Amino acid sequence: MESLYPLTFQPNLHELVWGGHKLQVLKGLPLDNRRLGESWEISDVPTSQSVVAEGPLAGKTLNELVGRYGPSLMGRHIFEADGRSFPLLVKFIDAQDDLSIQVHPNDALAKERHNKLGKTEMWYVMDAEPGATLLAGFKEKITRKEYRRRVADGSIVDVLARHEVHPGDVFFIPAGRVHAICSGILLCEIQQSSDVTYRLFDYHRLGLDGKPRQLHTDEALDAIDFNVYANYRTAYSPVDEGAVRIVDCRYFVVSVLSTSTQLRRNLLAEDSFVTLSCLSGRGVIRTASGNTVELHKGMSCLVPAVEADFDVQALDGDAFRLLESFARA
Repeated sequence: MESLYPLTFQPNLHELVWGGHKLQVLKGLPLDNRRLGESWEISDVPTSQSVVAEGPLAGKTLNELVGRYGPSLMGRHIFEADGRSFPLLVKFIDAQDDLSIQVHPNDALAKERHNKLGKTEMWYVMDAEPGATLLAGFKEKITRKEYRRRVADGSIVDVLARHEVHPGDVFFIPAGRVHAICSGILLCEIQQSSDVTYRLFDYHRLGLDGKPRQLHTDEALDAIDFNVYANYRTAYSPVDEGAVRIVDCRYFVVSVLSTSTQLRRNLLAEDSFVTLSCLSGRGVIRTASGNTVELHKGMSCLVPAVEADFDVQALDGDAFRLLESFARA
């Protein structure tokens, strides 16, 4: 059986009614007429599997590797918790237009209704046009009855907290938080591996098929956290050299790595795979066993749990910045 190494994957692009053309530029692909909304960088969702791009395992799906390598790929405790599938989904998202107002159920509700995981996620803003905003959480308390009325007349947007965003901004979106990415934003999203989304409101928009997109007004009601919180934006202090942890929740830990030289990362004690998505620059990931992969802006890789001792080395002396995640069981 072939040894594991840092894995890159074939393009896995999703055309969506609100998508644009920034993903083609980010990924170095020819521009075309498709409205690409999402690039699923690392995915074990059955309907959209990541496929290894290079090396001896080229052509294998991520789920095939989960079945073949188990704890060596995922980490022992993660594999023992649920060895059937990879627990995280990593995406780049280009919102040329506003996304629908939506919410995700928690694990218990998603299990009961869909036999799937719930969805807690986080966003790292990579680029934002001047004045770009997103929606996250309520700015005032409303009742369930008022929720129904506001969804019906489109005023649900008026009671949601709107946040102006800039590159480097971070938002943590736990299951139950109503949210929407709005136009002019390019971001990296790390989430539980789930495709369960409830749309509350979609601006009376038609889908790519010319038909109204399905809404889930009633289903969403039991999923929503109606509480109002003091702050929805994640505060952290960026650094030019080093690692800064920005999210630490029961499902995943996310850090921003930055270096113009070399940075050592030994995460073997976490007993988890590591995902790396390049936010800027160009560099090399070199594991302690001698395996290497070169990444540039718009690329991602999956470092197996047994390889989670590695150096991050910038090339050309420019800043090499990565979003790093690992899982918790």
